[in-house]
Amino acid sequence: MVNKIYGLIGHPLGHSFSQSFFNEKFAKEGIDAEYKNFDLEDISNIKDILNNPQIYGLNVTIPYKQQVFPFLSQIGTVAKKIGAVNVIRFKKTNNGLETIGYNTDMIGFYKSISPLLNENHKHALILGTGGASKAVKYALDKLGIDYKFVSRTKSNDVYTYEDLNEQILKDYTVIVNTTPLGMHPNIDNCPNIPYEFISPNHVCFDLVYNPLETKFLRLAKEQGAYIKNGLEMLHIQAIETWKIWNS
Repeated sequence: MVNKIYGLIGHPLGHSFSQSFFNEKFAKEGIDAEYKNFDLEDISNIKDILNNPQIYGLNVTIPYKQQVFPFLSQIGTVAKKIGAVNVIRFKKTNNGLETIGYNTDMIGFYKSISPLLNENHKHALILGTGGASKAVKYALDKLGIDYKFVSRTKSNDVYTYEDLNEQILKDYTVIVNTTPLGMHPNIDNCPNIPYEFISPNHVCFDLVYNPLETKFLRLAKEQGAYIKNGLEMLHIQAIETWKIWNS
């Protein structure tokens, strides 16, 4: 029986590579631990996991990066500013257990997209308004890139997908998909944007990494755009996650 358990909470979890990533790391480094997927249909079921004395750390994915807040003892400064948590540290103290929420999505995205940008990339479209989009927003702020959210729902200072046209895509040369559209097994789905207006001036980044080339990325590549998936971002944030769990 392993001494420590780490894991991922979300729903659904069929797309995730985190389990294999961390279990390979544990085996390679001789760490007596196991990483498990906890597919929760309801966030309230997290209580049983938080009360498990074998759990030493968790990752959080869609759709619970915001919903998890009320279940935690503390929220780290960056996670609080972003408004989303994707890492939970379990800290055992004399007063009992503290669960602290952090966000490593931001640094993963920041480091992954930075090398792709040049002086032509001053405006970005963020597709989606969920927890991951908030980390992307925070990173773009740090990079000095202006941005607009794109949502299915009309609201102030947000484009709808129907709003997008040739002029908007000409102005916004960075497009980041933060939605799960196109994620395995629904690989034929993609955000409903006018791909014909994407050009070689564009950088199109998809946080999805399974499949490695989503339909969003394929259609953008066909227009000459530079594309990148979320796999490197996953690896970077996983390394940052391990640092948090062992700090």
